[in-house]
Amino acid sequence: MPADIHIERRGEILLLTLDDPETRNAIAREIYEKATAAIVDAGSDPSVRALVLTGANGVFCSGGNVGNFPERRKQPRSVSLGSVGLLHGWIKAIRACPKPVIAAVERVAAGAGVSLALACDLIVSSRDARYVVAYVKIGLSPDGGATASLMRLLPRHLVTELCLFGDPVDAETLHRHGVINRLTDSGKALDGAMALAVRLADGPQNAIGRIKRLIDAAPGNSFGEQLDMEAGFIADSFRDEETRIGFEAFLNKQKPDFHKAGAG
Repeated sequence: MPADIHIERRGEILLLTLDDPETRNAIAREIYEKATAAIVDAGSDPSVRALVLTGANGVFCSGGNVGNFPERRKQPRSVSLGSVGLLHGWIKAIRACPKPVIAAVERVAAGAGVSLALACDLIVSSRDARYVVAYVKIGLSPDGGATASLMRLLPRHLVTELCLFGDPVDAETLHRHGVINRLTDSGKALDGAMALAVRLADGPQNAIGRIKRLIDAAPGNSFGEQLDMEAGFIADSFRDEETRIGFEAFLNKQKPDFHKAGAG
């Protein structure tokens, strides 16, 4: 059975589940476009307020399917670039999605599976999960934005060790470094991710989208540029219906119902 990604609505949450039990949910070209389209569509669908990415059968993702690598070595460079470009389109769609995207990781995230998890806004992981940037062990360099994401999160020497040796890192270590947001017992990562997704789905969607953009822009902006961006966004926010709802609820000591505002 070829690799697939199942797309399921659970109320206001879009759940995307990688599924290829024979390869521990390795990813392949045939699912890149499907996954990208689902995320782009969710970003413009006001009935979707958060997304969760996980893997079937108690495993997150083992990365690229190494069984395809001998054939890929015979392909022209342009074909390899096209395939990686589709993967990177998926990664970019996760980063650009105005809705929060949460990774639920069980047992293993390896190679491009690490890149996918790091591209998400939040990571919920089982304590026994292992993260492996092991491209070097088969003579490859990383893709999927692994080096970009890791360098934003960890010291350079630690990133260098992870990428040059390709040894597994446990979830507890990454949690201590702030890479993982929540740790769960084995088999409970999806429950933890869904709980966070429900909380975010109750939040102000326009504000959440702006916050995501601010966070993404901050590493590349000067302090002044970031101040200007914040100023523009908060000025826009004051004109949102969800801000009126939030202010009124605060003054009346009530919980705001941001669903009444919709998303614009």
